[in-house]
Order: sequence, then C-alpha cells, then structure tokens
Amino acid sequence: MPRYVVLVNYTHEGITNVKGALDRLEANRKAFEDMGVRIVDFYWTMGQYDMVAVMEAPDDETAEAAAMAYGTRGTGRSLTMRAFSPQEMSAILDKVPG
Repeated sequence: MPRYVVLVNYTHEGITNVKGALDRLEANRKAFEDMGVRIVDFYWTMGQYDMVAVMEAPDDETAEAAAMAYGTRGTGRSLTMRAFSPQEMSAILDKVPG
C-alpha cells in the first residue's frame, strides 16, 4: 500500500487548544481509518514542523481526501509527500534508461 510522509504545523486554533492534541490524534486516526487510511507512525517534533506522520492509503486520491478532511478541522496545515520503499524504488530505477 502506498505510504506518505505528512509534515504538519499547528494553526492558531491548534496551538491555542494544544492540550487536546492527544484526543485530536485519536479522533483523526479513527476518521482516517473510516476513509481507508492508516496512521503508521506519528511524532511531535521540534523545528520547522510541529508534527510528522507516516500514513498508508490505497491510492493518492484517498490520501488527498484524508488531507483535505484534516484541513477542514482547522487545527493544522499539512504537507503530504508520497514515499517510496526500497522495493518500489528498485522498480522505478528499472524504468530509468541507461
């Protein structure tokens, strides 16, 4: 199943209500599962981004729908990147000419 790395920053509302962060993670986990998306790993981070998630979705369209659904909640802004495993990268490199 395709994997995605998601970088997240709190919005003003998200940081104002930071005490609810764990509850929001579990609510998002459930909502995503209902959409067919699984949070594989999740971390709060220091630096440019406040949170990092690794997620699995059946396809890019489902991953994008989950990202949009998350955005409508108003507590964070996300940047989603498709990630490739070593096996997937091997298949990609096989297609590179030369």
